[in-house]
Formats: sequence, structure tokens, C-alpha cells
Amino acid sequence: MRAAVVTEFGGPEAVAIADVEVPEPGAGKVRIKVAAAAVNPVDGGTRAGVFGAAPGGAYTGLGWDVAGTVDVAGAGFAAGEAVVALVHGVAKPLGSHAEYVVVDGTAVAPAPATVDAVHAATLPLNALAADQALGLLDPAPGTSLLVTGAAGSLGGYAIQLAAARGVTVTGLARESDEELVRGLGAAFTTAPAAAGYDAVLDAAVLGGEQALPWTRDGGAFAAVIPNTAPPPVRGIRTAALDVRADGTRLAELARLVDDGVLTLRVAETYDLADAPKAHARLAEGGIRGRLVLVP
Repeated sequence: MRAAVVTEFGGPEAVAIADVEVPEPGAGKVRIKVAAAAVNPVDGGTRAGVFGAAPGGAYTGLGWDVAGTVDVAGAGFAAGEAVVALVHGVAKPLGSHAEYVVVDGTAVAPAPATVDAVHAATLPLNALAADQALGLLDPAPGTSLLVTGAAGSLGGYAIQLAAARGVTVTGLARESDEELVRGLGAAFTTAPAAAGYDAVLDAAVLGGEQALPWTRDGGAFAAVIPNTAPPPVRGIRTAALDVRADGTRLAELARLVDDGVLTLRVAETYDLADAPKAHARLAEGGIRGRLVLVP
């Protein structure tokens, strides 16, 4: 089968389409025939060598998000069932940017019923990250939350999930994104007030030096990169996200898509063979929604 991999780290040109063996599922695993797989910034980091190489392999796989159909039944999923999953790991021998992928059954969930596979593929990583980051902050209904990077995929999901819980959300983004951010359910700002928010979710990765001062005394702050929580000051509780696969919660997020709570945004689609072009577009930045590969 074909898979997008890197054998030498570098720029978008380092992404290669390799002919590799179809992975075999072991106990508790599910093999998915990939219909669509989103490209995320973490894939660019993997390609560039930020996380190192897959142990013991000749190449490192790419891709965290997958939507497709169960190819080999297992872990309670039937062959042919439409599913989504998070293929976790920054240095793995094979990711979701392939024709088939094997994942742990606990990472798999039924796909949303109201969208196609291309849109469904944008859900797992960013929606789980937003949900788990909000879990770190635990904002109560009626409290205020600032989301940086509000126009991005993670930020957008965080706005919608928090607003659905009764949290008063403000999104920080470029002026050109005001309509988008307001449409997601947040107030809009380009200049947050100092110590003005009960909680801050730094989806833009601005860092504690810039974003922590927007948190009120005794509030909460969450970073979205592991091990990057700033030291607590002014009684602020700080934490950093280390996203984890969770098929049970992913199924609930898929239901929120069907209920109209979460909006799935696709920026562009590419054939799997054009994965290097997708990485080049990713590197340009300014993407609203996700780039999606289709085998």
C-alpha cells in the first residue's frame, strides 16, 4: 500500500510516498481503510525532525487524524463500519497518511452521520485537544474564557465546546477573522485586557510571557504543547495539554457534530500522492480549517 513517510527530515520535499506492507491488526486493534486524513501542524514538526525518528524503522510515518471504514473487525467494531480515530504518536512507523492504518480499539469511534469522510477527518486530534484542554481549565458556566488562535481548528472547537457549556468566550485572532470568530460563538478581540479573564486557553502557542498576563489573579491558564506550562504566578493555576486518544469521548464529540454544536472546516483536499504539496501549503500558514489527504 501507499503511505506518506519521511526517511530524512527536512522541508515539504522530505515527504515521500512509499510502498509499504499493509499493517496487520493484533488483539484489541482495528484496521481502518483510510478514506481521508487531515494534515496538522504536528505533522510538519514530525517531518522536520522535531520529535525524532520512529524507533527501529527505516522511515517515520505521518498523520494523526483518520476517517474511513473498518477493514478488519475488532474491539466491538464491525467490518464496513464508518469510523474516526486518533492515531496517536509523534514518532511512529506508520500514521494515518496511508491507505490503511491500525489503531487501538479504544481510540476508535463511530463517524459523525451527517458529514462526509473528508470533513470527519478534521475532528479527532483538534476536537479532542480542545476538549481535554478545557478539562484542564474546568471553566464554570458564566465565567470568562479567552481563546488565543481562535480562528484555528483547535481554537474554533474550544470556542464552540466552551460556549455550549455556558462559558462566556472571547476569541483572540486577526482583524480579518472577526466574522469567523463571532460566527463560532465568541466575542472578538485583538487586544485582550490585562488580567481580564477567568481562564486563558493559549491555542496560538503565544507562550506564558505574552498570554499569562491576560489571566486574572487566581484564574487558570492552559498551554497546548506538552511540558510548556509557565510557572504559576498571582495564584494562577497553570497546566499543559498532552493530548490522548479517547474513543469514548470522540464518539461524544462526533454526536456534537451531528447535533450542530461543532463545525468541521476543510480548507483544501489533496490526493495522498500530493502530500508534499499539502505540507508546502501547511508551511505557508494562514489556513482556516484543515488540509485533508484522500488516498
